[in-house]
Amino acid sequence: MDFENKASDNRLFNSFDSYLFHEGTNYEVYKKLGAHLAMENDVSGVRFAVWAPNARSVSVLSDGNGWTPGADAMTPSQWGVWETFIPGMPEGSLYQYAIEGADGVLRRKADPFAFSGEFNGGHASRVTHLNGYVWNDQSWLEKQDNLSVWEKPMAIYEVHLGSWKKDYSYSVDGYMDYRTLADQLSEYVSYMGYTHVELIGICEFPFDGSWGYQCTGYFAPTSRYGLPDDFRYFVNKMHENNIGVILDWVPAHFPKDSWAMENFDGTPLYESPDPLRREYPQWGTLAFDHGKPEVRSFLISSAFYWVNEFHIDALRVDAVAAMLYADFGREQWRPNMFGGHENLESFAFLRELNRTIKQHTNAYICAEDSSIIPGITTDPDFGGLGFTFKWNMGWMNAMMRYIDKDPLYRGYHHDLITHTTDYCFDENYILPLSHDEVVHLKHSMLEKFPGGLPDRFAGLKTLYTFMFTHPGKKLLFMGQDFADYAEWQETQSLNWYLADDMWHRDVMDTVRSLLKLYKERSVLYTDARNSVTFEWINRGDYTRNTISYMRRNPWNYDRALLVVCNFSPMQYNGYTVGAPIPGSYRRIFSSFDSTPGCGGPQERNGEYPVLLSDNWECDGYPCTLTYDLRPYESIILEVPEAK
Repeated sequence: MDFENKASDNRLFNSFDSYLFHEGTNYEVYKKLGAHLAMENDVSGVRFAVWAPNARSVSVLSDGNGWTPGADAMTPSQWGVWETFIPGMPEGSLYQYAIEGADGVLRRKADPFAFSGEFNGGHASRVTHLNGYVWNDQSWLEKQDNLSVWEKPMAIYEVHLGSWKKDYSYSVDGYMDYRTLADQLSEYVSYMGYTHVELIGICEFPFDGSWGYQCTGYFAPTSRYGLPDDFRYFVNKMHENNIGVILDWVPAHFPKDSWAMENFDGTPLYESPDPLRREYPQWGTLAFDHGKPEVRSFLISSAFYWVNEFHIDALRVDAVAAMLYADFGREQWRPNMFGGHENLESFAFLRELNRTIKQHTNAYICAEDSSIIPGITTDPDFGGLGFTFKWNMGWMNAMMRYIDKDPLYRGYHHDLITHTTDYCFDENYILPLSHDEVVHLKHSMLEKFPGGLPDRFAGLKTLYTFMFTHPGKKLLFMGQDFADYAEWQETQSLNWYLADDMWHRDVMDTVRSLLKLYKERSVLYTDARNSVTFEWINRGDYTRNTISYMRRNPWNYDRALLVVCNFSPMQYNGYTVGAPIPGSYRRIFSSFDSTPGCGGPQERNGEYPVLLSDNWECDGYPCTLTYDLRPYESIILEVPEAK
């Protein structure tokens, strides 16, 4: 274990650290604040440092002093940081701070900079080493480049580790540890063909029902599944299997738990002091004060911590719209200096966050954003916020509204599935079908569709075909890829037995085929800000609930793909679709390929079925293809090379 040996009269947090911290640019302040294993005058122990500028007194509580306030008193500095060194304290020790606040109230607080938390939902922090893990992912890291990520395929598997799979031989809650999860999850993700996993609820949090979106440990992997080194093993295992890791991260707000950051030193230290900006009433949480330099140092150093110390490839920022709008979820709100409802401090914080992460690491940041503010993925130097990707919430909401309609009436809502392509190149988008769509009585993806089960399965596969051939990166929440019939609940495992049922296995095989096709065909993933890569053939066939379009490279039709999606339970014999050039069009995918009793393998003896074009005009194109389009079928054809 690495120990820092220093004289007892030196402080861990010095004047230069303080200058950067109070300027808002100390992006590795976690290396100085918190609990650090150290040696002073050749004696091993732990040095503690905590920012509590308005406190009257601060001391460390631990088993070693019987959790007695004042027994291990800390010394303040002119920089608002309290420090002490406790000799002989071993790694793994639990501790809290006893803080007598500016209001004279004594509070027992967890360490905001703790690297680990108490097991089983306790409120204490745990002394944990920062360095020492031996990584084996150098070859993965050398290939990462946040400047070219737009040009690569990205198919994300969104996961809540506590409910992905349970084993009650591990714990009373059925939680498996990070190492077991890493081994099993990497095998599944590799089998399916996803490129990334996105993890919900890794930053330590007290309430299971928040799913991890109300964090109290911005530097601590949740102890539900093990220790920090166990999580390092998880990330390392993913990288060894060529799987990227994205972490959900919440710099918008934090819970009101009295033992955490709320009113930390008797004053609103991390939250806004303004009563009209202090809370998010709909969530019952406190809003970070992004205008305070020390809060910016805290949050941005948290982002750097996950990237530097855990090799995280990307962060997904939750609730961006809540940060950007001062009136978000508030009946009463404070306008900005220009009288508008934009939270200018949050704009500046997000620009700084994205700029510094891109400049100093190979990581990048994605925005979960429902706002209509333009430039979310535009470089800050050109007036944007600098995110690398933005979730396309408009596409998700439109598709959920469309598939909920009875097919008899879908024609009246046809624009829901066509309008999304009018703006899909305005930002660098990710198309999400996330956990939020399968909770709180919204039904599972399978149950969203009307009709009998065969129609629901077929409709879901055509939705996935549209998703994987629509411009933008992709995200599916766990269980959606085998059509789990139940809504997601964080307390229950996915119904994995369904993957052995032939109908659910058919959906899984379809998603697996789409993932393979998506990664093999560059026209499906090199589309960032390039509208030429998508071309409608027929977007107006609302009476039959069908759409047809091409994905192509910007210069010609070589390697282009022609897609037809039927969102109707009707079979259309002799269905015609326009084609750009004459020749033989190979059918490389049909959503019926693996349907029990209906299809067959995609290719027979190495040959795909072929459609020959006819030389008459259709849909404004010089050639025509004719196909018997089955109910809810989607097909993908390969355009022949031009001669």
